[in-house]
Amino acid sequence: MKKKTLDQSAYGGVPGSKYIPYLGSHDGLGGSPLIMIFGAVLAVIFAASTAYSGMKAGLTVSAGIPGAILGSGLVAAFAKKKGILGVNLIQGMSSGGEAIASGMIYVLPSIVLIGRKISFTYGFLVGVTAVAFAIGVSNIVFNYLIITQHGTLKYPESMAIAETLVASEAGGESLKMMGVGFGIGGILTFFTTQFMGWCNSMIEFSSKKFYKWDMSTEVNPMLLGIGFIIGINISIIMISGTIFAQFAVAPLLSYFIGMSGDSFKVWNDASIQLNQAGTDVVIGAYLKYIGAGMMLGGGIIGALKLIPAIKQSISETLKARKSSNGDNGDKFSSMLLLLGAVLILVVSFFFAKYNIMIALIGGLLSIILSFLFVIVSARMAGLIGASNNPVSGMTIASMVILTLIFAICGWSDNDHVQILLTFGVFIVTAISVGSGYMQTQKVSFVIGGNKNEMTKYYLIAGIIGTIVVVGTMILLEPQLRITGSNPPFGLPQANLIAALTQGIMSNKLPWVMVIAGVILSIVFFMLGVPVMAFALGFYLPASTTSIIFIGAVVRYFVEKVTKDKETSKHRISSGISMSSGLVAGSSIIGLIGIFLHVFGVIKDKTLTGFVASNEMAWVLLVIMLVAVLIPLFRIHGPQANSGENK
Repeated sequence: MKKKTLDQSAYGGVPGSKYIPYLGSHDGLGGSPLIMIFGAVLAVIFAASTAYSGMKAGLTVSAGIPGAILGSGLVAAFAKKKGILGVNLIQGMSSGGEAIASGMIYVLPSIVLIGRKISFTYGFLVGVTAVAFAIGVSNIVFNYLIITQHGTLKYPESMAIAETLVASEAGGESLKMMGVGFGIGGILTFFTTQFMGWCNSMIEFSSKKFYKWDMSTEVNPMLLGIGFIIGINISIIMISGTIFAQFAVAPLLSYFIGMSGDSFKVWNDASIQLNQAGTDVVIGAYLKYIGAGMMLGGGIIGALKLIPAIKQSISETLKARKSSNGDNGDKFSSMLLLLGAVLILVVSFFFAKYNIMIALIGGLLSIILSFLFVIVSARMAGLIGASNNPVSGMTIASMVILTLIFAICGWSDNDHVQILLTFGVFIVTAISVGSGYMQTQKVSFVIGGNKNEMTKYYLIAGIIGTIVVVGTMILLEPQLRITGSNPPFGLPQANLIAALTQGIMSNKLPWVMVIAGVILSIVFFMLGVPVMAFALGFYLPASTTSIIFIGAVVRYFVEKVTKDKETSKHRISSGISMSSGLVAGSSIIGLIGIFLHVFGVIKDKTLTGFVASNEMAWVLLVIMLVAVLIPLFRIHGPQANSGENK
């Protein structure tokens, strides 16, 4: 029997009001207590793994497709009667957990970086308030973005998720490849210093002579999987930023600071003599701030590029509301919007320590900026997908505005910075949820799911994700405070936000380095280089970007070696499923390992001999690459599995 696929009208060609969904109706309910449990479990898994991978590499992976694959397997095994509608709700909850983490990692760790502690109560309340507010705002523009703009806004990731849902093999081979990836990632991570500490996973090269440089690669399955997913183009830009930083800027800085007199000290650490500073000090005290300037410049450029989209989004939303006869949302959505707006004002009054002016000004600014950027974010998901949404640009623009207002008002001590960052958590979480939620609702529209049912399930997933992410960051506080050339977590966005807000408030930011980074970002923009990807490569440890690049090279190798186009396409699709498993397996096992180390259940080991050597890390790298490539090259095309789907 021929497989059923999405009709071409799902991609456009008919007005949204006349589109007939895959299931023939928009009234299908797929919920049940069992579906809710499955969705909640996956929301926990993807919230935790996304928080881990985002803090580690500054990159996150959309949970829609892996959520659909896992959901297909779970529904097929335990809830067949719920079918594709049940799977749709599960993938929606998976995306909800991931969207929370994708937003919160930008700002929430900044509170730790300025020397303060994260409050679970405030973190939870602000996160949940942001989820409710973002869903409420998104539903205002639902009719316009999903129905009126059907076929005009392509929602590329939504359509990929929808195709995964309707593909009969989604719960078969794709699920199997995810399981293989989870196993590879989990087992390799278990043996390394992230868990048991039996094997060195860091390959290191350096030169301490005339031309000083450092280079390293972390044998990390999660980062390899991320590299495979994002592909060679973005990875090349990132590794270019790393090469520029490690082999040009760092040696140049080392050369000049080596000429300084004995009385000169490192600018932010008077205990280190400048002319004796090692490469790690040069990177941490100088290179990082140039990278922060590049990210700041990239964020501002991204925000400026969004101005036409902002104008168009607001203008078309207002027009749509005038012609919609008031039916642009339901009572529940309106209640969520109102609840979110009121709650952020109430909560801000308490975390602002009863300062009414801070609560009013900060709260109202946060509401206005969030309202604006949630609409833009929801629309951008339709253009380029939630994974590629320029959350960084919108967040940086918002934080600069908030910081300048705080500075003008004289709210500039560390208490005020912490309050400012808490407002930032609300804004970035709302922005991230706005794109993730609208992407999920597009899937539901195409399949024939019920909008209100998805709203409720997504809201529950958001609450669960908030608990997981805030709790995870509180438990990881000791790890987040560790700095150096290869810290456990790179925290690129959070470091930028912390440095930017604290530096503006105290006027102690090394502005020369930051401005130099901004100028570099402008130059690269003029050359047509994607600034944020390059800046991320410049800022992150070389150990992180190099293994991401290796993952992208693996994908490129598979594409080039496989001559048959259908087989190549099938191998890459399977490779993405496996990579999702690598990310999930490695991040979950790594997270458990770190918790066990933090609580003293597993003691840190001092490796010696072969297991501590570069050779051991090379062996681990070869094992990982072979383990990934063998399952991929055993795949010979979709026709090989056609028999089991008849």
